[in-house]
Amino acid sequence: MNPDRRQFLDGERPEDVLLFFAESAVSDLGTLSQHGEAVGNGVALILEAERGRSAFEGATGVDPMTLASAAMDAEGTVDLDSFEGDCPESDDADADGTDEHAPRFVFAFAEERNEDVGGIYAEGDVIHAYAVCECGGVYSERWVAGTA
Repeated sequence: MNPDRRQFLDGERPEDVLLFFAESAVSDLGTLSQHGEAVGNGVALILEAERGRSAFEGATGVDPMTLASAAMDAEGTVDLDSFEGDCPESDDADADGTDEHAPRFVFAFAEERNEDVGGIYAEGDVIHAYAVCECGGVYSERWVAGTA
């Protein structure tokens, strides 16, 4: 894992966002990997927030805040180490197992600790991760930075 992603996951880069694009989601992974970190099944990038939101929308056609609104009520697992996920739609997979469930895109950001809000926000910086699955489903996960 490159140092930028480690710092992001540890909550040390709240001004940045993390983007992940699976190999199946982009036409030229090689060019994209020149600007980010090649991971097993795609590319991860850590970018300044505004630039990252713009890059995500440009690459996917999806506004990240629209994705967040759509995904926040569908809890799944988003692993920002391996870029694997547990899509809630996988429970509805065909009996023959042909439905593919893996993150196609991920948008993540850190929210700084906020004791006034309470809950996990009082425990530390919180990572919010929103995923679009290969099946088209959307889901999210959040956790205290440095604990996943």
